[in-house]
Amino acid sequence: MTSPRAWLIWTVGIFAYLVAVSQRTSFGVVGLEATERFNASASAISFFTVLQLLVYAGLQIPVGVLVDRFGSRAMIAGGAILMGLGQLQLAFAESIPGGVAGRVLVGAGDAMTFISVIRLIPLWFAPARVPLVTQLTGMSGQLGQLFSVLPFAFVLHSFGWTPGFLMLAGMSALAVILVVVLLQDHPPGATTPQVQRGLRATGVSLATAWRQPGTRLGMWTHFTIQFSGTVFAMTWGYPFLISGQGLASGTVAGLMTLYVAAGLATGPFIGSFVARHPLRRSTMVLLISVATAAAWAAVLLTPGRSPLWLLAILVVVLAIGGPGSMIGFDFARTFNPAHRLGTATGIVNVGGFIAALVTIFLIGFVLDFLLASGYSGGELYGLEPFRIALSVHFLLLAFGGAMMLRTRRKVRRQMAAQGVVVPPLLRAMAQQRRSNLAQRRRQDSPE
Repeated sequence: MTSPRAWLIWTVGIFAYLVAVSQRTSFGVVGLEATERFNASASAISFFTVLQLLVYAGLQIPVGVLVDRFGSRAMIAGGAILMGLGQLQLAFAESIPGGVAGRVLVGAGDAMTFISVIRLIPLWFAPARVPLVTQLTGMSGQLGQLFSVLPFAFVLHSFGWTPGFLMLAGMSALAVILVVVLLQDHPPGATTPQVQRGLRATGVSLATAWRQPGTRLGMWTHFTIQFSGTVFAMTWGYPFLISGQGLASGTVAGLMTLYVAAGLATGPFIGSFVARHPLRRSTMVLLISVATAAAWAAVLLTPGRSPLWLLAILVVVLAIGGPGSMIGFDFARTFNPAHRLGTATGIVNVGGFIAALVTIFLIGFVLDFLLASGYSGGELYGLEPFRIALSVHFLLLAFGGAMMLRTRRKVRRQMAAQGVVVPPLLRAMAQQRRSNLAQRRRQDSPE
């Protein structure tokens, strides 16, 4: 366990995931160009991403079942092929239906990647390393977003629409080659989890994973703190910062780079916290959700355009939601056996992307409604319309937080029945302080 070969396997999986993230977020930096190329409204532009995420979210559970059956190698390679075909389609699309078809293929291929990479980790790494490696997986994959913000955006603006998307298709082809040549599903000689085949067995496995409260807690964790950053990075962050806040494109690129860097920086700390304090994972998630709501409130309630430092704080807080949402997969791993891990992970991964697609669609709908009503004064992406439209975040944050609290109570009742009692946070902190004080007194007392 945790041999040098494990790190090679993980690196290949990470590259495939990095490519998937770059494909997923590439449309987030072409919103203005897509509006002009396809002569589309805000709702139509949001539909590109909504449908992509709908395909992604809808395939999570089927993909989870398939990866349990066929292994990560086949699924990751298949996903890269689909994404490459999708970007080729988008490169030459000149109408909304043609562009949407490309994004559907990208969403389908993207859906096959992350779950498959996550499933590799407990098979190749020692259990004590799994939480940290899971965080490293999430944060390393986010470099793909940095690729879409910088190199892809540069090629797009310098050479045009078609060369930019052809470059993304080439990355998918490279990922296919590396996965087929280098990646293995499990260490040589390892006992592979036995998976029952057939529709009946699949249905039983899915129902069992869903009935496990820990799986649902993971899903609501992902729902609550992943979606806001996804909405910002994939669709509405770029138009909001450019047209709503009046920032230069270079400044926006800097903020998007900060988004990636903040996710990279906080991932290891969250992973270490989860490994040291597994009984306090949900508390960390709830704190991140409160911070997300506070950051959005500060930006949307500021009179006029927000100062750059406040926008930077918003970006950092949204970035923390990315590695924070990985805690949901740790819940799935904790409460499910290895042979059901792909299915449970698929259920968890549905949460954040369902929330994201609902939010993206509602923001586009509200922007179009405000324009049609005359409130926007003829400016589709004005600051005032964005204030109202982006307030949709608060509804999803409140709903997700309430469902998390409800499910956490069920998980803790289940744990208590098994002899694991989670004391209230304040009592646990007081006990820890008393323990630390007693330890210092022992160290200071003469022998």
